[in-house]
Amino acid sequence: MSAGDQKIRILGQTALTDRRFVNLFEIRYSDKKGNERRWDFVSRQNPPKIETGGFDIVDAVIIVPWHAPSGKLVVIREFRMPLNDYQYGFPAGLVDPGESPEQSAIRELGEETGLKTTGVRRTSPPIYVSSGLTDESIVMVYLDCEGHPSDGNTGSAEDIETVFLSRQEAADLCVAPDLKVDVKTWLVMDKFAATGGI
Repeated sequence: MSAGDQKIRILGQTALTDRRFVNLFEIRYSDKKGNERRWDFVSRQNPPKIETGGFDIVDAVIIVPWHAPSGKLVVIREFRMPLNDYQYGFPAGLVDPGESPEQSAIRELGEETGLKTTGVRRTSPPIYVSSGLTDESIVMVYLDCEGHPSDGNTGSAEDIETVFLSRQEAADLCVAPDLKVDVKTWLVMDKFAATGGI
């Protein structure tokens, strides 16, 4: 820090909305020069983690399924409202109260794809998906699965297609300029295409 600089300090936050699944908040803070500034962000928690200190709360899981019988990576193609288009991503969902990330992953995989979990490979620590926009933390759960997809059983609010990918198909998706792909999914698919592993 240069002379006269200080640390950024959070001065307070205000809720701007009151919705069920996500809310908009405004943070007031002082910058390194002592100037008061504002920052808008969204949170799945109300009050948000910055107020409660609840950064140990995992909001959601991202599921990285390996379909052992076919030797393929499983992704989903889902309509996403903010994109007004379909996006390739992994099955995902919110962690229900009292659930572990692994329990949530097993439940969500079944709900979104109809596939059955046969084992959990590994689980990431809580990670942040877009910390300039949200305090949401996720856990990535890598698991093995079997069975046949049951697209269309998620209800009318979601439009999801299950897709099984070989290494070459993953490589092709990673370079397709006209497709929308979730960043976490792209990183795993890129590794899978290059190494055959997840």
